[in-house]
Amino acid sequence: MALSRGTALATVPLITVVLALATACGAGDGGGGSSAGGKPEGKITFQTWNLRAKYKDYFEGLVGDFEKQHPDVKVTWLDQPADNYADKLSADAAGGTLPDVVNVSPDLSYPLAKAGMLVDLDKEKAAARFKDEYMPEAWQGNVLPGLGGSYAFPWYLNTGPLFYNKTLFKNSGLDPEKPPRTYDELFGAARAMARASGGKVATLAGTPSVEDFGRYGVRLMNDRATEFTYNEPKGVELLGRYKELYERGGLDPQALTNTPEKAGQKFLEQRVAMNPGSALDLANFKKNAPSLYRSLGITDAPNNTGKPNMYVMGLGISARSKHKAAAVAFAYFVTERKNQEDFAHRVAVFPSTKGSLDAPYWTKDDGTDEGRVRVASAKMLKGAVNYTPVVMSDEMKTVLKNEVAKALQGKKPPQRALDDAVARSNALLKQG
Repeated sequence: MALSRGTALATVPLITVVLALATACGAGDGGGGSSAGGKPEGKITFQTWNLRAKYKDYFEGLVGDFEKQHPDVKVTWLDQPADNYADKLSADAAGGTLPDVVNVSPDLSYPLAKAGMLVDLDKEKAAARFKDEYMPEAWQGNVLPGLGGSYAFPWYLNTGPLFYNKTLFKNSGLDPEKPPRTYDELFGAARAMARASGGKVATLAGTPSVEDFGRYGVRLMNDRATEFTYNEPKGVELLGRYKELYERGGLDPQALTNTPEKAGQKFLEQRVAMNPGSALDLANFKKNAPSLYRSLGITDAPNNTGKPNMYVMGLGISARSKHKAAAVAFAYFVTERKNQEDFAHRVAVFPSTKGSLDAPYWTKDDGTDEGRVRVASAKMLKGAVNYTPVVMSDEMKTVLKNEVAKALQGKKPPQRALDDAVARSNALLKQG
C-alpha cells in the first residue's frame, strides 16, 4: 500500500459488490480452485499497492529470485495507484480477476474474505505451517472478526511515535523524562500545562478518534463485527473527559477543525506540547525550530490497555487461484524474514517476522534522525494491536468525528452524541 501511516480506504463499495457476487458464487465454499498443496507451478499474478514508482528494482529483483528457485512458476507483477485502490479490488472481485497474490490491509481483506474470495491461511496446511515464523501480533492483525481465521501473510508493519516538547513539560512542573503513559496521566498533564501557561499552551491538537477509544479500553464492536459498541459507559467517560479538557484549554481551541498539517505547525510553533510525527518531521524541526529539536522527546501514545497501536499490511491469496501452491509459495517468499528485513531497510516500515526487531538496526540508535525514530517506534510494536475496526469506513469515521465535535461544543451530551454516532454507523454497516 501507500506507505503513509494510518492510510485507510472506504470499504463500503467493495463490501457491496463482493457480497453480491458471493451470493451468486456461494460464499463459504472455500473459494473453489485447486489445493495449495503440491509442487508450485503455473502462471500467477502479484499485485502491490502504490509501490512501483519507488521500488521497481526491488520487486523486479524479488520476482526474478523467486523464479530462479521455482523455474516452473511465472510471476506477473502488477501495481495499482493509491487512489481508488478499493475500487480496483471491487472491480476485480466482480469480474473474477482478483490477482493470485494481492496486497491488502485488514479493512480491505475483510469483505473479500467474507465473500469466500481469500484463502483462510489457518485452514490451509501449506500456509499455516509458516505461522510460527511471524510475530504473533502480526498474524493476529490479519485475523478477521466473525470469520475465525487469518486471511493474509503478515508483511510490513508500521506505527507512529508521539513527539512531545520537554521544555513545555518542564515549564509546567512536569518531569520531562516521564511523558504520560496512561490517559489519567495525560489528562493530568494537560490540566497542569493549561494552568501553568494561562491557557496559552495546549497538550493536544486533535479530537479523539476511534483509535483513542480503543486505547482507552473501550469495546469498539461486538465479537462478530456486526455492531459498533463504543457508546458504552467507558466510551462516554472518555468523551466527557475530552470535553472537560477542551473547556479548560488542554485541547487546542481549533482542535475541531485542525488538519494534521495545522496540528503539526502548532507543535512546531510550540503552542501544542504533544503531536504524532515521523523522521521527516525531525528534519523540519532541526531547520525551522532548533529549540524544539533540542528538547524533543519521543514516546508512544498513552493507552490504558498496555498495547500500542499498529498498522498492518499483508498478502492475501485468492481462493479462486488456479495455482494456489505457487501463490502460497510466492506470498511466503515475499514475507519471509530475509526479504522482509531487506524491504524494511529500504522503506520506513518494520518487518513482521519473529525476531527481526531484535536486530541492532531496530534496537540501537545510529545517531541519525531516522535511526532515532526507528528505534523508538520498533519498541512500540511488540504487543501492539490494530485498534481500528476492519469494517469501519471513512464515512463511519466522519460520523464519529462530527458527533464528537458536537459533544465538545456542548451541542449534545456525550452519551447522546455517541449513541447517534453508533446508530448511524450501524445503519451504514447494514447497508453494506
